[in-house]
Formats: sequence, structure tokens, C-alpha cells
Amino acid sequence: MVKPPVCNPNARNFCIIAHIDHGKSTLADRLLETTHTVSSKDMQKQVLDDMDLERERGITIKSHPIRMEYSHTDGRTYTLNLIDTPGHVDFTYEVSRSLAACEGALLLVDASQGVEAQTVSNAFLAMEHDLHIIPVINKADLPNAMLEDVTAQIVDLIGCSEDEIITASAKTGQGVDQILATIIDRIPPPRGDGAGPARALIFDSTYDSFRGAIAYIRIIDGELPKRQSASFFAHDRDYEIDEVGIFRLKREPREKLVAGDVGYLIAGIKDVKFLQVGDTITLSRSPAREPLAGYKPIKPMVFAGLYPVSTDDFENLRTSLDKLRLNDASLAYIPETSVALGFGFRCGFLGLLHMEIIQERLEREFNLNLITTSPNVEYEVVTKDGGAITVDSPVDMPHPGSMQEIREPYIAAEIITPPEYLGGVMKLCQEKRGAYKDTHYMSANKVQLKYEMPLAEVIYDFFDRLKSVSRGYASYDYELIGTRPGALKRLDIMIAGEIVDALSIVVHTDHAAAHGRSLCKKLKEVIHRQQFEVPIQAAMGSRIIARETVKALRKNVTAKCYGGDITRKRKLLERQKEGKKRMKQVGQVEIPQEAFLSIMKVEPGD
Repeated sequence: MVKPPVCNPNARNFCIIAHIDHGKSTLADRLLETTHTVSSKDMQKQVLDDMDLERERGITIKSHPIRMEYSHTDGRTYTLNLIDTPGHVDFTYEVSRSLAACEGALLLVDASQGVEAQTVSNAFLAMEHDLHIIPVINKADLPNAMLEDVTAQIVDLIGCSEDEIITASAKTGQGVDQILATIIDRIPPPRGDGAGPARALIFDSTYDSFRGAIAYIRIIDGELPKRQSASFFAHDRDYEIDEVGIFRLKREPREKLVAGDVGYLIAGIKDVKFLQVGDTITLSRSPAREPLAGYKPIKPMVFAGLYPVSTDDFENLRTSLDKLRLNDASLAYIPETSVALGFGFRCGFLGLLHMEIIQERLEREFNLNLITTSPNVEYEVVTKDGGAITVDSPVDMPHPGSMQEIREPYIAAEIITPPEYLGGVMKLCQEKRGAYKDTHYMSANKVQLKYEMPLAEVIYDFFDRLKSVSRGYASYDYELIGTRPGALKRLDIMIAGEIVDALSIVVHTDHAAAHGRSLCKKLKEVIHRQQFEVPIQAAMGSRIIARETVKALRKNVTAKCYGGDITRKRKLLERQKEGKKRMKQVGQVEIPQEAFLSIMKVEPGD
């Protein structure tokens, strides 16, 4: 296959990839500072992380493009388009989309921690996209930096030579000029047919209340001028281009974008469904014949229900999810109804952190008050008549008598840990029904473990417990490898004799009794006392396997008796008893949000 010609020899498109907390955002700050893209007045920590959530948590959630100008020693000024990417395993899809808009990547590794699980995953992603990788050891100025050890790990990972690795400190600025010079020398300029029909890849998008949907694009071929009619391959609607431009700290309008550019496009698209990440934009007057490759469709791994506390907010929630999906293409949702919670949406997420971030963004940015049900994975149910159905909510599980088997999703987990914590990590994986596969010693103080385990066992608290047993030193990454049959049953929770569908979970039969007891104990702690006894029961089908009781709140009805015969007090107590019986028949129990969250914190044997 003949490669297209270089369309802009003075441009370089690259991203920064690394494990979480290895210094991506800090290095991006130093690059912006060195190239004078951001003035000293506007400079702050994590300058590209514009969400409050990103600053509070110290993590990057969204990829952020920005354009820099750099004067090289050869006397020419180069345009550098940087895309800062997230590092957490839940946001790998963000990283993969950013890689498709680049020709090269800076692979950042912390000198004090070495190669971590997400470093390995991101390096392989970059290789799949045929990107030129520049390895950088960050935080080299730390007293506990293991430069020789980390160098050996990087050489083992990507097969480069030692002299290709740059040693730097994003905090002090050490090595930043060398990184910029290496980007220009090693990363190839963008290729494309600058004179051909326009083709632009939408790699991200956002929503503006006044301008509508805004597409983040990489121009592959041709040019996109403003005031022209743009057409999209995903649908047959045409829109006039109101504005195109590049990314500085804020959007900067331009007359046109040409092949090799990374920028944005505004075309007054008010209906968010007409802008799809991965779609190709061309011009209506001279359209391209074929779209660009786009992206693999993302498959959600974790499912949970999102319900507004007030039923009046249902339509607001729908609109908010539509707008948020523009900003996060991996979010999936469909309407659903719960007996306990009313109308809401069944949402698909990439992981538990992704779920937390989406809920917080909905509450903060759209002023909603939400209840989230317990997260579940997607199961494949094989029925006795040979059919198969996909179930992402325990409520939708068919009757046990009609099921032949339940197949659950499995993951290939890759855990990197210091050798002294190997025993604790392996014990944790076995508790989570993990099947051991392989051990690889990356260096004297880094061991790579490979396990296959059910996704359902990992989504709740695996990451927290892994950090506990390894004192924070272990890291993990995973990928879906398909489904396998398991001895699984639906566990229902009954409160005051009624099944609360939002509290149902799917568990392995070996852990069912322990899960039921733990869950009943947790619910007893968070459900408020009533004027009558509230039984909390865990049931599998028609069999009750655990029970706790929230004692009645006793009102002292005899307080007004100042003496007299004992029969007076007995009469009042009997009357109270009769009243409580009636309350038990018609009384309803209010279930606080903590009850739904308690499912996520349940451990068998608590």
C-alpha cells in the first residue's frame, strides 16, 4: 500500500500516555510553559484539566488537545498538536481515540514506580496504531528514583535501546527542551492528500449551550473552510460550517483547517444524535467517496440504574445524558422502570470509577439529585429451549425453571506488584475466583501476574483491596476475553415482606449465604427505625437464606399515667400493640441512598 504524501512538514501531532499519577498533566504544563503557549499569568497546575472533578481528584478524565509553536535549532518554527490523555484503566477508550489523531506518543514512566499495568496497556495500544513511541522517564530528580531498573523495564517492554530513553523531571523542567527537540526529530509529520476531497475524523466532541454540538477533528485530507456546507457519513444531513479553528488555551477561530491540522468545527448542530465520535466529515460540494476507518464500537462493562430523586426530573435527566454523551462517547443508556424507584435509565459504564464520575458530573453540571442502583455486569442466559438472552439487570433474569445455564463475562487481568506482596495478591485473586495463568519477573522488584477471573468479582472493591494488600504499590489492567458458564443465582432483598428490585444482585451459589447475611446486616445499619418492626430478608427464589430485624421505635404511651391501677397501663399498651399491627399492614419503609451504596461494600463473611 502506497503511503500518502507528507501534507505539512512543519507539523507534529502527538499525545502523552502513561499510568495514572505518573506526571502527564505536569509534563503538559511544562511543554506549554517552554513553548510560551500559556502566559505566566494564566499558568496554573493541571492547566489542561478544566473540570473541577479533575483538579479535585488529581486525575485526567477527558483528553485535551492544544496547539503549540516551537522554534527548533534548525531555524524553523514547528506546530505541535498535543493531546493529553487519561491514565486510569476505565478511560482507555479516550486514549485509543486520541491515538488515532496522532503520529507519535510520549510514553511516560515514573522513575520511582517503574512500569505499571496501564503503562503496558497504553504502550501496546500505541503499537497497534503504528505510532512512533518516545520513552521518557519522569521524576528523575527524586531521591528514590530507580533509573537503571526503570530503563531495563522500558527496554524489555518496547524493545528500544537505552540511549533512546529521555530522562526528565516535569516538576523542575529538566529534559523538557530535549523532549521537544526529539518530538520534531523522531515523530513523522502528518501524511494526507492536501489537494483531494476533504476528510476529517471526529475524535471527540463537547456541547455548548449557545453554539450546540462542537466536533473535535483531525483533518486527514483536503481542507475545511468556514461558510461551506459539510456532510457526515453517519447520516444524510448537511450543515453549514459556522466556525472552524484550533485549540490554544481557548478555541481560536481560523478561516480554514488544512490536512494535518487538529482543531474544532461548529455547525449549529443542536440535536446531539447527529454528531457521532468516529464519523467522517466531508464537504457537500465535492464529497469524499469513502469514510475514514473510525473506531471500534465500545462495549460497556458495568451496568447500573440512574433514577432522579424527584420524578419531575426524569426529562431533565434524559436531556442531561444526551448532552453528556457528546462529551463521553463511551456512555450508553436506555430508559427503564423500577417498582421501588420509578422511572429512570439503565446506564452502561466502562468501570466503577467511570460510573462515579458520570454520576458526579450529572449532579454538578446539570443540578440533578440522583439515586444509583448497585452495579452489575452483563450476563448471557441460555434457556432450556436452546435460546439465549442478554441480561444486564438482575430484575430481568428469567424464572430459574426456564434457565439451562448462566454465562458470565471473564477478564484477563494483568497485575504488576513488588515481589514481597506476591502472596497477598495471589490470595486475593483466588478469593475472587481467579484462575492463575502466568508469572513474569520484569526486574528484581517488579513481578507481572496474569489471572483470568469473572468481571463481576472485580467491579466492586478489587482495586481498593489490591492497594491494601500491596500497600499501594500494585497496579492492574484488564481486558474482556468472553463469557463462561457459572453457578450463579439471583439474590433478592425483601424489606417488610416486599422485594426491592433495585437491591437485587446476581451471586455465585458458594457465596450466596454469606452475601445475604452481610447485606442484611449492612441494610439494618442504614434503614431508619419505624413505629413497627421491619424484617430484612435475603431470598433465593422462595427460600429465605438470611434475616435481620430493625426493631420498632417504642413510644412511651404510659408516660402520662401518674399512678393508679396497673390495668390502666396495660390497657394503653394493648391499644398501642393493636395500632402497630395495623401499621405493619399498611406501613411503607423509606429506603435511604446509603442502602443502595451498601451493596457495593459487601464482603462475604463481614
